Amino acid sequence: MVKLTLYGLDASPPVRAVKLTLAALNLPYEYVNVNIVAREQLSSAYLEKNPQHTVPTLEDDGHFIWDSHAIIAYLVSKYADTDSLYPKDLLQRAVVDQRMHFESGVVFVNGIRSIIKPVLFLGQSKIPKERYDAIVEIYDFVETFLKEQDYIAGNQMTIADFSLVSSVASLEAFGDLDVVKYPRISGWIKRLEQLPYYEEANGKGARQLVAIVKQTNFTFET
Repeated sequence: MVKLTLYGLDASPPVRAVKLTLAALNLPYEYVNVNIVAREQLSSAYLEKNPQHTVPTLEDDGHFIWDSHAIIAYLVSKYADTDSLYPKDLLQRAVVDQRMHFESGVVFVNGIRSIIKPVLFLGQSKIPKERYDAIVEIYDFVETFLKEQDYIAGNQMTIADFSLVSSVASLEAFGDLDVVKYPRISGWIKRLEQLPYYEEANGKGARQLVAIVKQTNFTFET
């Protein structure tokens, strides 16, 4: 019997990427909410599991893995019946890996975290225009990635889609997606929304994050 425990919170895009993967694999798991406002991630018990004190953290039979990209690749490699979500073909896998590195280094770090950290944790109400420009650049890149293909790394759904959609859906916190300018992104998100587990695994949490950020009434500098 598989015994998995996921530590996280629904508003976190990386946590939602893992939840999407677990749902796609139909894997049962225990979900432990980590209250980062109460700084539970800094408790000695949590630091023993993950010294980087980040979410998500996955526990599998007493072993702890963190970083959403490492987790979702591990889950598919260990538990999937096929390699469709994370192809064994080296070229196809390289594309999936590239998209996930893009999500971590560009979308999440240079986009989401660069705005959320000063707004939510440092109390800043004015954000430099360059951070808004970075969001536009992200949308431009993702729209390009989707040229002549249905999914982010090709014509079949992979864990790269789970990784990217968890963050791209969260960009609504900084401004509504222009569906006229970005029709491929809009179509891609709608395609993924048709998954029976999408709403529970990603949609709900994305709306939570958007609401939290918008409540701050922050603005971008002009």
